[in-house]
Amino acid sequence: MIFDMDTETLPREELEALQLKRLQSLCERVYANVAFYRRAFDEAGIKPGDVKSLADLRYLPFTEKQDMRNHYPFGLFAVPKDNVVRIHASSGTTGRATVVGYTQRDVNNWATMMARSFMAAGASRRDIIHVAYGYGLFTGGLGAHYGAERLGATTIPMSGGSTRRQVMLLRDFGATVLCCTPSYSLVLYEAALESGIDFKELPLRVGVFGAEPWTDEMRRDIEQKMGIKAIDIYGLSEIMGPGVGIECIEAQNGAHLQEDHFLCEVIDPVTKEPVGPGEAGELVITTLTKEAQPLIRYRTRDITRLVKTPCKCGRTFARMQRVQGRSDDMLIIRGVNVFPSQIESILLETEGLTPHYQLVVRREGNLDTLSVQVEVDEKIFSDEIKGLQRLENKIQKNIKEFLGVTTQVKLVEPRGIQRSEGKAKRILDLRNEGK
Repeated sequence: MIFDMDTETLPREELEALQLKRLQSLCERVYANVAFYRRAFDEAGIKPGDVKSLADLRYLPFTEKQDMRNHYPFGLFAVPKDNVVRIHASSGTTGRATVVGYTQRDVNNWATMMARSFMAAGASRRDIIHVAYGYGLFTGGLGAHYGAERLGATTIPMSGGSTRRQVMLLRDFGATVLCCTPSYSLVLYEAALESGIDFKELPLRVGVFGAEPWTDEMRRDIEQKMGIKAIDIYGLSEIMGPGVGIECIEAQNGAHLQEDHFLCEVIDPVTKEPVGPGEAGELVITTLTKEAQPLIRYRTRDITRLVKTPCKCGRTFARMQRVQGRSDDMLIIRGVNVFPSQIESILLETEGLTPHYQLVVRREGNLDTLSVQVEVDEKIFSDEIKGLQRLENKIQKNIKEFLGVTTQVKLVEPRGIQRSEGKAKRILDLRNEGK
């Protein structure tokens, strides 16, 4: 099913012509209204009128998250504050919060993109959508909420937390679509088991999961346990929130990006030059229609690749392959580049383990070391110690063979890894302890 047939199936030539027109208008707006961009354009020796084709995008300046922090709170707004009807912000746990403003048109566009996303996931106005993303300054809850209402579906604004109550209401209200992080869906599954509720007996049929990286192995685990289709949705608060891209239920092979609203490119994170078609690199996004706070060439730090071949669902929007990791989350262990998602894939392919794990990074001398803590299921935990030691050795051997890095592996008892009601904390960085 397609929400906006005329736009979502535009021929590439027409889509790119629309993108160029919007890019040119965007450059004019930010140059006239945002001092940061006027200065950045001037330093690069570029004027808005120099943008003659989409290929000229590579000459425009990048925007970094630190730029948003440096201009906290409203320094990147392109409209008067009287025109801003909503403000969202990141948590700011690693520095100043990144603030994002929205005009009414921005909110309306966001709702439409989320409605498109739900329909791509197989939902319709006949569905009951249970939103377990957090509400408030975090964009997840309200973004999904407005999209579900724009679709015309029944919306349950549950937010995060109260896990046992969530499970009860999923059963009692008969939700057919669940929105939350993939790791939290497994927390809900565990709570349901403890309450004697079998997800496979509920009307629930689709999960729209995002806000954290996850692997195909985790997808298969969720789908098998809960008896649903698990759909990957992509978004980031700096750009808009959830709904920047989503997989279609027909293919489940890459998130269709909302290319009429976002111009996406992939660059080498080191050289900052565009990579070749289909090659992996860092996703960079330019907001083509945002009014309150447009961003040019925002570096997402997400490592992925873009595919523009036709999809069997009929959409012509480019697909973004599953995020492999973040360039700023990449660990370098004794000269080897390691992403948490690579470790996760190996763990989830190993029988007897749960999907709950944590990577602990320490520094010994001048080198970083990595240890992997992962839960075992109840059956394995009751085995003899020698059996657990063999399993630890097997995991360590597999990580060494597939990734070329030596790790310490520690199996922990069921529920030994702390649960999160939002994004799972996969990396525990102890490198600066004692300094």
